[in-house]
Amino acid sequence: MTSHTSKDPLHGVTLEMQVNSLVAHYGWVELSKRININCFKSDPSVKSSLKFLRRTPWARAEVEALYLASLDEVDDVKEDAPDESAEDPWSNWRGNQE
Repeated sequence: MTSHTSKDPLHGVTLEMQVNSLVAHYGWVELSKRININCFKSDPSVKSSLKFLRRTPWARAEVEALYLASLDEVDDVKEDAPDESAEDPWSNWRGNQE
């Protein structure tokens, strides 16, 4: 039996998961600056945002685009971080005081 893998990066990611991830990553204030919609500015909540985004295709498209961009930012940060396994395990040893 073969398993089907989707090439869509949003496959299996609900709109609620996207909003929660963006709020955790940016916070409501920064999110409202990046996407100029009232549900992020005035008394923001996940529930009210989902209600608006499900009815407004252009706003949902912007949220999805920002979500994908935030995933790229996380990947870039991981690539820029030094590989901890490559560090010398003895470099922090207390007997190694010069």
